[in-house]
Order: sequence, then C-alpha cells, then structure tokens
Amino acid sequence: MHRSTHRLLFVLTGLYAVASLIHFVHNAEFLDAYPGLPASWSRGAVYLAWLGMTAVGGAGAWLVYRGRELPGLALLAVYAVLGLDSLGHYVVAPLSAHTAMMNTTILLEVGAAGLVLVEVARQLYRKVQALVTAGPAT
Repeated sequence: MHRSTHRLLFVLTGLYAVASLIHFVHNAEFLDAYPGLPASWSRGAVYLAWLGMTAVGGAGAWLVYRGRELPGLALLAVYAVLGLDSLGHYVVAPLSAHTAMMNTTILLEVGAAGLVLVEVARQLYRKVQALVTAGPAT
C-alpha cells in the first residue's frame, strides 16, 4: 500500500495518543480520586505505563510508514486494544462512581482506540483482499 493510504490511520493514531495522554495525565494527577484503583499505583507508574503503551503504537506506526505493514498493523492493533483496557475502570467501580471528567477522559481514550482498531481491521481486510485477487505467485 502506498503511504497516502495510511493517512487516516496515522491521523487516528495521533488522535488516540493525545486522548490517551489526556486520560493518563488525569489518572496520574487524580490517582487517589479514581475509585477502585490499587493503592500501590503511583503517579510515576501511570506515566511509565502510558510511555510503554505509546511506544508500542509508535513502533507500529513507524513500521507501517516504512512499508512493513503486517507487523506494523499488528502492533497498532495491540496498541488499540491497550486503550480499550481503560474500560477496566468500570470493572473495579461503576460508571456512576466516577466523576464526569473521569468518564470523559476514559471514554475519549476508549473511543479513539476503537477508531484505530476499526481502521487497522479495514486496512488488513484490504490487504488480504488484494492478495486473494492477485492469486498465487508464479
């Protein structure tokens, strides 16, 4: 695929990274206010978690950009699933136990991650479709 076909993927990945940062900053700065989170979590650990998961997304985007689409799309799928994991806030405490800002940052991140995952799936589908249409190599 030509790089221009990945433009939407790169835009969505960037938006997700920003949404994720907003959520993680809010989470880190108001850690004690988030219901149900382990007392052992620290601000620094939250920021390190964000850096780690964003590194996965960055590596995936870089691979796609460099033409290594399958491994790149796989890493971007993992990155998106990591963002969906923020729904875990609602496993440890119901939506009603969170403030409006907490819910906004959680759902912003989850929504952006979902859009990345849909775009990754669309691009993988198109790649598979192109391989099937091309037929076996002779």
